[in-house]
Amino acid sequence: MGENVPLEVADVELTGNCSPCQFNWSRPWGAPSAITFPKGNYTVSFSAPLHNNNLQGQFLKPYSVNVTIPKEFDVKNPLLAGLSQGANVTHYPDNTTAVRWEKTNVFNVRFYDTWHEEMLWFFLQFMGILVLILVIVPYLLSMKKSE
Repeated sequence: MGENVPLEVADVELTGNCSPCQFNWSRPWGAPSAITFPKGNYTVSFSAPLHNNNLQGQFLKPYSVNVTIPKEFDVKNPLLAGLSQGANVTHYPDNTTAVRWEKTNVFNVRFYDTWHEEMLWFFLQFMGILVLILVIVPYLLSMKKSE
């Protein structure tokens, strides 16, 4: 109901002008874990599980967000995919896709695999056949009877 839900992450990396960049990972009892580091310009990278082919995030202050989508997934079909406002999409020759938001408080990307795309086309074809059988054929038969 609009409540912030912390994300369980792994492989957290902090990169910037330092090599390697140090950060403190605190896990207070009863509160979500957090990382802290000195003020500066950094990139935070992490791995996290995804559910329902959807990734979204919300920040208190605007940040730049980069999401790299592996070659097994896509965001080209607007019936299956969804991108929040301000997304810049780049498709690479190796079939990976990069989505970038500049200075955003919220981002959302919904992606799909080939199975979902095939099922969409199967459904659309099935619906086309139903329309043909249930609407067009009876109309043509009624036109023939009236002659």
